[in-house]
Amino acid sequence: MPRARSQSVPSASTSPAPRIEDVLPAAALPGGDVELIGANLGPNGYTIPTVTVDGESAQVRMSRSARLTFQVPDLAATGLVEVHTAHGAASVPLRVARELSNGLHPVTSPAVSRSGMIYATISGPRGKSTPVSVVRISPDGRGTPFVTGILNATGLAFNPEGDLFVTSRAEGIVYRVDAAGEFTTYAEGLGIATGAAFDMEGNLYVGDRSGTIFKISTDRGIFVHATLEPSVAAYHLTIDANGTLYVTGPTLGSNDAIHAISPHGDVAVWYRGLGRPQGLAVAQDGSLYVAASFQGHRGIVRITQEKETSLALSGANLVGIAFSPLGSAVLTTNQAVYDVDLGVEGVNIL
Repeated sequence: MPRARSQSVPSASTSPAPRIEDVLPAAALPGGDVELIGANLGPNGYTIPTVTVDGESAQVRMSRSARLTFQVPDLAATGLVEVHTAHGAASVPLRVARELSNGLHPVTSPAVSRSGMIYATISGPRGKSTPVSVVRISPDGRGTPFVTGILNATGLAFNPEGDLFVTSRAEGIVYRVDAAGEFTTYAEGLGIATGAAFDMEGNLYVGDRSGTIFKISTDRGIFVHATLEPSVAAYHLTIDANGTLYVTGPTLGSNDAIHAISPHGDVAVWYRGLGRPQGLAVAQDGSLYVAASFQGHRGIVRITQEKETSLALSGANLVGIAFSPLGSAVLTTNQAVYDVDLGVEGVNIL
């Protein structure tokens, strides 16, 4: 992703104007923390710089000569970050995620259809039913109830034919959902069924958070594909074009792993060092994008195949990510759905 260049506007004073050399990360949810790297970003006496994002006033959390951290305002949209001091101003672009729908309860990544329609859950506390199980959201943010009657809808996945599948963690069942939102049982007896992902051949993988990754073949045969340590929350699954299944199972620690499971069921720790990693997605270049904490910062973490790690987006309460065929990244928090252009194309089996 190209680095943004700052534009500085010097004042008539001989003191240097602020200069911005980098933005970390280059994208954020409203409310996320962003750090500017540069020069002359510190206070003038007791007066700290003022910061706006898309014209909205931002709270400055830390101001030093070479670094400034601020919180993205709730009403901000993608636009310019402007830093003003007594000696001038500097500006740089920032991508801010757009809220599409709220009042939901996703517990993992959303699912996105070929046409860009977004599906997210209102999952609810375990064992408690909700009036709506799955919501369908158009790319312009129009949300409508889609599925009712699935208890604790959790994992969402499309198969290669474009059919939607939903897991119920309360019932241990996977349901197939038709275009009208009507569902039928596809497989059952899957424990605490959480994450779901399809491979290119149409095999479905489901994570039972008590320690099993199930493989459900196209003829509905159910096999134990791999076993992992149990998770206190859920297993979150995604799969790459080579059939490698990536799994997160968040614990209460800050050094959690992403596991890679081969098509033959061999398990290896692919990466370790995240705090509470949850939903994840694969980019075309093989990088993983994970909702997690990294070095004390919560957001979407990018991990390359060479294990180079960086924060791609800053934001709290994130539980999942999916890449839309329309080119955006679709994000879920525990209450809402957002989209943002990260400049990343995802792997999609559809």
